[in-house]
Amino acid sequence: MDGIHEILNAIDGSVKDDVLATIIRVRGSAYRKEGTSMLFRGDGTQIGLLSAGCLETDLSCQAQEVINQRRAKTVIYDLRDEDDSSWGQGAGCNGVITVLLEPIDACLREHLCKLKFLLDSGSRVLMIKKLPKDYSVSEYLFLSDDQQLFGKWHGKVPSQLKRYLMNLQQISPKSGITNSLELSADLYIHCFEPKPRLLVLGAGSDAVPLVKIASKAGFFVLVSDWRPALCREEFFPNADQFIVGFPNEVMPLLNLTSLDSVIILTHHFQRDREWLQLLKGKTLRYLGVLGSRARTQRLLDGREVPPEISSPVGLPIGAEGPMEIAVSIAAELIQLQRQKKPEKVFVMEGS
Repeated sequence: MDGIHEILNAIDGSVKDDVLATIIRVRGSAYRKEGTSMLFRGDGTQIGLLSAGCLETDLSCQAQEVINQRRAKTVIYDLRDEDDSSWGQGAGCNGVITVLLEPIDACLREHLCKLKFLLDSGSRVLMIKKLPKDYSVSEYLFLSDDQQLFGKWHGKVPSQLKRYLMNLQQISPKSGITNSLELSADLYIHCFEPKPRLLVLGAGSDAVPLVKIASKAGFFVLVSDWRPALCREEFFPNADQFIVGFPNEVMPLLNLTSLDSVIILTHHFQRDREWLQLLKGKTLRYLGVLGSRARTQRLLDGREVPPEISSPVGLPIGAEGPMEIAVSIAAELIQLQRQKKPEKVFVMEGS
């Protein structure tokens, strides 16, 4: 993912001298895309990456200037050269990257903490930043799914800008810079998504690497099992939530959405069958059942496995053993997250 959740966690417990670095434009190819962020701390520590390591040293120096001057700035890196003296250090990434660095003052910190609260609550949040000619941030707004509008804007927010934001909210727009004639400025647009949720149904030993890898990859991981001796933080330190109970007890507590992914791996035939019956007809991002396709057919009383059920789970990489299977499952989940949606363009209306 874009790393924003780890950054917001760090900001929430900090008080000063943090600089938020964000890729706002990419021309050509690059290691990371628009919307990727990184945090530079006043104590010299860093959270996240914007490149494969070729920009971070210079960005750290640039961040120190931002801290000293208390003013946002942008830096452009040309990675197209292939010689060792270039920014890409001979990597030949063939891209030009624009990075926005912002000092996190009390006002921005308050708004980022609110962003964290909304994302943790499962809400998407659209953000726009008004960029003057030197691309230092002058004003910005956030709009949540439930229409909470907050941020820093000089004067009353124009009605056409509100309409524009609400139109954008419907399509999860691609991150990047667009020009607004009405505001006589460029706007940087980004849509923050809550952590995608993965429900791991079964707390056997082979679920341990899956929970760990998925958590590290940016998923909110819920583990459920009817055996309290197994469904414990001691065995799953990377899990975000635990629910102990039988399938019919747990199902009403899940509040499933079309963005959720579910993996059934209880290794108990009757429990797997119960889960499949309860999940049948639910709209999910992903539903996978561990085991062979023939076993899944037996779980379905001999019926053909429908296309919405992935069986066997994971990308077909010839995985063997819990770790490799966990890698294949996590890879398939990430692939689904990265699938591009059709893009639409909305033009801001006049007053």
